[in-house]
Amino acid sequence: MPIRTHSGFSITADTTLADDRHYDVIYIPALWRNPRAVVRQQPELLAWLSEQAARGTRIAAVGTGCCFLAESGLLNGKPATTHWHYFRQFSRDYPSVKLQTKHFLTQAENIYCAASVKALSDLTIHFIETIYGKRVATHTQRTFFHEIRSQFDRQCYSEENKPHPDEDIVQIQTWIKANCASDISMQNLADMAGMSLRNFNRRFKNATDMSPLQYLLTARIELAMNMLQSTNLCIQEIANAVGYEDIAHFNRQFKHKTTVSPGDYRKTVRAKMFSA
Repeated sequence: MPIRTHSGFSITADTTLADDRHYDVIYIPALWRNPRAVVRQQPELLAWLSEQAARGTRIAAVGTGCCFLAESGLLNGKPATTHWHYFRQFSRDYPSVKLQTKHFLTQAENIYCAASVKALSDLTIHFIETIYGKRVATHTQRTFFHEIRSQFDRQCYSEENKPHPDEDIVQIQTWIKANCASDISMQNLADMAGMSLRNFNRRFKNATDMSPLQYLLTARIELAMNMLQSTNLCIQEIANAVGYEDIAHFNRQFKHKTTVSPGDYRKTVRAKMFSA
């Protein structure tokens, strides 16, 4: 039976909560105005969400739709976010949830919260990359999204990726980001941290889940991406500016990280910046 929305559109569902089906991703949309009354009138939906979460299905909610996840208990003791207008009410109604007011995206295992539709778009690109691979995700982003997307892992608060407590490594990370264009050796970094090279590599990997060299290369490519977007420097100049003397090596590293060449990346982001 079709469901008529407040805007007059009709939606015909092709399944029901009672159907035993596998889902790759479940999206929970935002509700108009105060969500409290609607959320608490849906016990069957709340139970179904808990069941799907237990199966490992990715569940993503946006804005006030995150209240369904909180009401079901799936966010107890876990990070979450919601629309900024409902921060105070959300904290009052769900005190056991770790509300992250400075993040547009949160992740706790297979449960995701997005504060806005734009953030949900970024999350969708992440899902596509996870399920279908980076090449398909990149093509989807370039084809269907008219504004520049933010990387999921840059803006998402995740239990798995929350800031680590190793202050010595944090200082090195900060220095690398500020000096990534310099000629940096791993031994120099170990000396700065006052550690042996072996111990430094071990502690850095434990803290960041990547080697110091991987972190340095990532910082250089991210700086190059910003420069391709915001400056008129040629690609050779940008390669030199982020620490690469060999432009061919820079091109390979950039494409390995982003799946597109520096030139194609610049065309894409410039077109999105200035398109109507």
